[in-house]
Amino acid sequence: MNSKDRIGIFLESQDWKSHRTSFDQLASALEGKGHSVDTVIERLKKLNIAIPSWALGRGGTRFGRFSMGGEPRSLTEKLDDIGVLHQLTGIAGSVSLHIPWDIPSDYTAIAEVAQKHHLFFDAVNSNTFQDQENDQHSYLFGSLASLGESARQQAVAHNKAVIEIGKKLGSKALTVWLADGSNFPGQSDFVGQFSALENSLEDIYGILPDDWKMLIEYKPYEPNFYHTVIQDWGSSFMLAHQLGDKAKTLVDLGHHLPNSNIEQIVAILMHKGKLGGFHFNDSKYGDDDLTVGSIKPYTLFLIFCELVKGETRGAITPDYMIDASHNVKDPLVDLLQSLENIVIAYAKALLVPFDRLFELQKKGAVEECQEVLQDAFLTDVRPLVQEARRQNNCAHNPVEAYRQLNIRKHLISIRGTKTISTGL
Repeated sequence: MNSKDRIGIFLESQDWKSHRTSFDQLASALEGKGHSVDTVIERLKKLNIAIPSWALGRGGTRFGRFSMGGEPRSLTEKLDDIGVLHQLTGIAGSVSLHIPWDIPSDYTAIAEVAQKHHLFFDAVNSNTFQDQENDQHSYLFGSLASLGESARQQAVAHNKAVIEIGKKLGSKALTVWLADGSNFPGQSDFVGQFSALENSLEDIYGILPDDWKMLIEYKPYEPNFYHTVIQDWGSSFMLAHQLGDKAKTLVDLGHHLPNSNIEQIVAILMHKGKLGGFHFNDSKYGDDDLTVGSIKPYTLFLIFCELVKGETRGAITPDYMIDASHNVKDPLVDLLQSLENIVIAYAKALLVPFDRLFELQKKGAVEECQEVLQDAFLTDVRPLVQEARRQNNCAHNPVEAYRQLNIRKHLISIRGTKTISTGL
């Protein structure tokens, strides 16, 4: 019996009696405060978080990677794993592919696998941050922003090819992230590289379908540490504004210098209609790509407050994706934990009475403003999340269901046992 059928039988046998008691108590308390619980649950049921194809195996560092048993060996198996996540949670209904790592060999067959799991294809991601086997020119000194014409044209051609692959899959967005920059003063020319990038993006944007988006990601450092061509949200916004309405900024939680006010960035980009995508993860030091909400859950909540406020003001909701990776955890458990923390933060943000908060802000009632936010943040919204899952025929507790079903053991029996990489 495959994982999908085993999970289906398990879900049908769940006992929701204890949940009903806690849900009824919370619902009564929230209704007493003027909240529409049904409205909150409907919004939770419609939440969708894309899963990146590269997050289904263990990640690693420059010192090595410790693989584990049962990791997917093909794009089909990656879709199978995302299907498990979606079946358990109901909010992981799309996949974001990284090209050239995940080019389908048979588009029809891949579409059928995705359909079986009720998945669709989100943004496709180009890769010019490393040389590929068949590349004629190296990206050592840059790709789309390279001062060398040959490497730059190769990178442009790759991004155009990624768009064509995405069109075959039904995707509607291209994500561009660059490693371009320099490690030493004098190594490169700031204006020269930025101008080269402008020309490259204009070339790619020119073939972008009318119903597509170009998502321009930014990062302050790594792998280049002296300067990065798209180093912050301002440079991304400038490029997106210059290109046109189909170009948007992509915000990655880990791509900021310490103590950056990410919720402010989100608010302004939504206000200007330029927040196109959001990558969830968490960090302690830099771009750590840790489990979402594992380090800064209050920041995650505050970000969702701005996302919810933006929606109420008519802004377009960005595409959501998890961009986390860990080299010691079961990747599927890590993703389930991230999905749980995301939906909890979203549910708490939906409980904030923004009309009341705005009136308090106008009065300068600083203490009460803080209390309004913290009242929502400190609310245990898990019964709401569980009710949304119950109505979607998903798992009461996805992580516990994953463990009870011994899914990793099942995957190992199909795909093989672990191997250990000893590093460099």
